[in-house]
Amino acid sequence: MAEEKRKFIGDGIVLFSEVAQAMKGEKVLRANKFDLKLIAPPPELRMGCDLAVEVNLVEKYAITRVLNDNSVAFSDIAPLKVGTSEFLDVVKVTDFGQWTMVKSGNMKLTYEKSSGIIVNISGGGCPDIPYLNLEMVDKTLEEAPLPKNLGYTLCATMLQRAYDEAVTLHAEGK
Repeated sequence: MAEEKRKFIGDGIVLFSEVAQAMKGEKVLRANKFDLKLIAPPPELRMGCDLAVEVNLVEKYAITRVLNDNSVAFSDIAPLKVGTSEFLDVVKVTDFGQWTMVKSGNMKLTYEKSSGIIVNISGGGCPDIPYLNLEMVDKTLEEAPLPKNLGYTLCATMLQRAYDEAVTLHAEGK
C-alpha cells in the first residue's frame, strides 16, 4: 500500500485485454521492482479491460521483456501526454460519521471508525463476493483475512485495494 500512497506519476500505460492478465502483470512488475500504479485507464485508451498499469515509459523495453518472460499477455505500452487524458481514481473514501466507506472500482468496504469492525462489503458482480462478505464482515480490520488470499477475481483485487486503504485510514484515526 505504501507504494501506491505516494504520488507516482508515470508517462506510460500498459494496456491489457483481460483482467486476469492485468492483475498478473501488476504482480510480476511489482516483484521486479518497477515503479508503477494500478489504474483505471481513461475510456479512450481501454483495450477491453478496465485495469491498466501506469509506468515510466523509459522502462518500456525492460517492462516488455519482463512481461513476455513471465507469459503476461498485454495489448500495448502506450505513451501518455500530460494533460490529455485523465486517469480515474481507483479508490474513493466517503465519511458517514460513525462509519467510513472505502470504494475501489465497484467494491465497497464499510467499517466502524471507533472499533475498526467491518460492517459491510458490497458491490461488484463476481461470484466470490458472498464468500468475501461472509469471511470478513463482523471482524476488525486487523482480524479479517486478506481479500487477495480469499479470491481470484477483479472484485477480490478491488476489495484488497479498499481494504488496504481502510487499514491505513483506521490507523490514522479516520
